[in-house]
Amino acid sequence: QVQLVESGGGLVQPGGSLRLSCAASGSIFSVGAMGWYRQAPGKERELVATIDGYGVTNYADSVKGRFTVSRDNANNTVYLQMNSLKPEDTAVYLCNAVLKRDSTSTWYHYWGQGTQVTVSS
Repeated sequence: QVQLVESGGGLVQPGGSLRLSCAASGSIFSVGAMGWYRQAPGKERELVATIDGYGVTNYADSVKGRFTVSRDNANNTVYLQMNSLKPEDTAVYLCNAVLKRDSTSTWYHYWGQGTQVTVSS
């Protein structure tokens, strides 16, 4: 069993900040890339930001300069610091982790349940 548990979503005014956290737990042998995706009503899921085990990051153009992804490898946790939030950032944010459950398994994608972020005045 592997679980990804997110926290930190909520309602914030435009220009405000939020910090999301996602902790992976359970039967984990190794963790590769971790990151965040989002899905707004009526839209497809899109990548927000990812970070690999070496700290190399990747961001969607729409969040570059405003969002920062980081991770704590010792605790299998990934963070998303979101600044200068805009109404178009409103979505359900989902945590993703690519990991192996044992030394012989392949890499699988695991998803959190999602946390709502609403940017509105």
